[in-house]
Amino acid sequence: MYLVLLGPPGAGKGTQAKRLAEKLNLPHISTGDILRQNVKNDTALGREAKGIMDKGLLVPDALVAGMLDERFNNPDIKNGFILDGYPRTLPQAETLDNILGRKGLSVDLVVYLNTSDEVIIKRLTGRLVCSKCGANFHVSNMPPKKAGICDNCQGQLYQRSDDNEVTVRKRLEVYKNEVASLIKYYEQQNKLHSLNADLDALEVLGQIISLCDSLK
Repeated sequence: MYLVLLGPPGAGKGTQAKRLAEKLNLPHISTGDILRQNVKNDTALGREAKGIMDKGLLVPDALVAGMLDERFNNPDIKNGFILDGYPRTLPQAETLDNILGRKGLSVDLVVYLNTSDEVIIKRLTGRLVCSKCGANFHVSNMPPKKAGICDNCQGQLYQRSDDNEVTVRKRLEVYKNEVASLIKYYEQQNKLHSLNADLDALEVLGQIISLCDSLK
């Protein structure tokens, strides 16, 4: 099962991807993780990306696509993957199809985590991030066992400077403009399924698993 999770910031893509990876025994692939891993391992692509990021610039799509291309050569994806955070634009979706197509693979299912603005604002303005491992918590929905400390690695938790209501609303506006063509692209391929991600995370997880089972 080659599964792509789409949704606005705060929809819970990362959380759902991690849980799905455990339930379905498939690798969770995040472009953010791949980027950090390449930089950490000092790969050629990682060095190029680091040079760009050190200048305060965004890593180009072509560079991210190159990292994904290499990641998809790993044998752990032979039975599928859960892709989170990519694609975000129509050109990225077309690039993903090209990369997979060259390997004789294709996306089976695209799940859009449809989330209301007010729920997203509540989630993001209360989000806490681990400074060490990047794990996410929430002040009320998913608080850490010990205040300010990550359950996983005991790193310090912090709130991102852009997790405020004004910035979140701007991010949502940008996302909606970008995602419209992406949704249409996957609808035309009959691969898109939209779920109400305002619901409890475990309920959403169950619906995604049911969708995956129905396609087997």
